[in-house]
Amino acid sequence: MEVVQGKADRRNYATALYGATVSKEEFAQLYDRYFQRVFNYICYRINNHYAAEDICSQVFETVIRKYHTYSSEKGNFEVWLFAIVRNAVTDYFRMQNKRRHFSLDSILDRVFPKPSPEELAIRDDNNRALFEALARLRDKERNIIAMKYGAGLKNSEIAQLLEVSESNIGVVLYRSLRKLHATLEAGGFRNE
Repeated sequence: MEVVQGKADRRNYATALYGATVSKEEFAQLYDRYFQRVFNYICYRINNHYAAEDICSQVFETVIRKYHTYSSEKGNFEVWLFAIVRNAVTDYFRMQNKRRHFSLDSILDRVFPKPSPEELAIRDDNNRALFEALARLRDKERNIIAMKYGAGLKNSEIAQLLEVSESNIGVVLYRSLRKLHATLEAGGFRNE
């Protein structure tokens, strides 16, 4: 009986401390399910693996503290979560007081383990071309591309986050990718 009481006391302490109603098991499931997508999105946006880890931690702390404010009637959990993520990234940029672009380097390092020096040189050239092309896009376009390809969000979820129509997201993505393709081709980049 004391063990049950002890768990209840800890749960009440956590609820009082954070205002949350999420159990340790529920949080572990949420973390396991969303960590990689959240981390990828942050990496795409800030181009700093170590800072991305810190921001990711802050995001999940916020989820614990604010879980009681989530309502499934208002929207999808992923939309609520990525609104927190987007706000954390925005706060990071405010703290930096300078403009940065998202990076694919940390993601590519995990996808292509231990490349040869030749592969590294080719990849660096390709990444440089991609980053230069991405730099020519507007912030909104870069953000939507990061949400789509970094976080793996659906167009409908991105639309909810940005409070625009789903068709608008599709059009922006299509046009942004065409701009990237045209910029890369104009720079002599050929995708083999």
